[in-house]
Amino acid sequence: MTKLPSGPAVLSQKEKEAEFENIKRRIHTKLVDKLDLSRVGELEGDVLRREIRLVVEHLCDTEDTFLNRNERDRLVEEVLDETFGLGPMEMLLKDPSISEIMINGPKNVFVERKGKLVKTGVVFRDNKHLMQIIDRIVSRVGRRVDEVCPMVDARLPDGSRVNAIIPPLALDGPSVTIRRFGSNPLKLEDLLNYKSMTPEMVMLLEGAMKAHLNIIISGGTGSGKTTLLNTLSSFISNDDRIVTIEDAAELQLQQEHVVRLETRPPNIEGKGRISATDLVKNCLRMRPDRIIIGECRGGETLDMLQAMNTGHDGSLTTCHANTPRDAIARLETMIMMAGFEMPMKAMRSQIAGAVDLIVQASRLQGGTRKVTHITEVMGMEQDTIVMQDIFKYVQDGVDENGRAIGHFVSTGIRPSFMSRMEQSGVRLPASTFRERVMLRD
Repeated sequence: MTKLPSGPAVLSQKEKEAEFENIKRRIHTKLVDKLDLSRVGELEGDVLRREIRLVVEHLCDTEDTFLNRNERDRLVEEVLDETFGLGPMEMLLKDPSISEIMINGPKNVFVERKGKLVKTGVVFRDNKHLMQIIDRIVSRVGRRVDEVCPMVDARLPDGSRVNAIIPPLALDGPSVTIRRFGSNPLKLEDLLNYKSMTPEMVMLLEGAMKAHLNIIISGGTGSGKTTLLNTLSSFISNDDRIVTIEDAAELQLQQEHVVRLETRPPNIEGKGRISATDLVKNCLRMRPDRIIIGECRGGETLDMLQAMNTGHDGSLTTCHANTPRDAIARLETMIMMAGFEMPMKAMRSQIAGAVDLIVQASRLQGGTRKVTHITEVMGMEQDTIVMQDIFKYVQDGVDENGRAIGHFVSTGIRPSFMSRMEQSGVRLPASTFRERVMLRD
């Protein structure tokens, strides 16, 4: 039986880690052999974990090793994580300060903390070990990843979004990206504390939601669009029937009357795909008061805009764009992806008639996330969509830590939809839209 000497003169740290992994693998194999699978299915999660912990500790006693107490505790936890969780990834998922996990093959694992990328000491044994963990994630949500279908979108139980891409497309081993969504999603107070927006902006957005205005949240990758969508949805009345449509369900709505729909990729024969367009068309038959699409990426944009124009006011969606004007151009492009020949003027009329507000989220230098524009869509003048900024963020520079600093300004423009808000019982102070600097970093 192999022993794990504690003396540094005998084994280097690297050799000790390798021996630790060997012991862990042996105990895990013995555990799988010992488990009574019929009984495992009858036990609750916490009870099962306690029972298995006792078995693992007994197996540790049978191994003739010189593990100290800390090493033994670590061994037990890691074997439990291998058995029930996501192996080495579990320790990262338990860390609330991590907002993103990026795995570039089994030996290179990076995380984002407070807007900065940091390499971790977490490693997987090999490509096969990492593939086992990926399979465990995607199989929970009825998806698969293999050579036939080497890319997959999935989600974790807490709503965190997972993307995986494997060889032969990923040359250095399987690559996994996890966008974290904690069990306690960010609330408005958090966004105000982080100075992501000002109280005046919050009042306007709250009033817009209560007045059933149609809102598009625009932003780049990692700018906080989904967080903002979750936050805005908290203003929706409990009396409304909400239907959500997503590729990987991650929205965390607090209302009672929510129907959650999720797209489906094709099966191994290439059949059975259900697209966002199919779900939007179907949800119109479900009598929704509001429709929320996690992200518009293609032809479903036209169906979404038509729904906004035909009695589903107060609907929400997100799209990828760097400015509100770019968001309009992107909507035009996505409408074309629906495959219909539509005159440009008719297309823009559809957008101008459907969209009331564009909220621009941006990830600035140093990882700071801000709502940089709240822009009203006014309507059409000849062939051009007319827009006006109500509030915006102006970057002044960067601080000594390389983080963007700036100030929020009110442009002095009173939105034309204020009468709609007042009819809904929402009244904002006259000073809300006075031209001024509202907040400095």
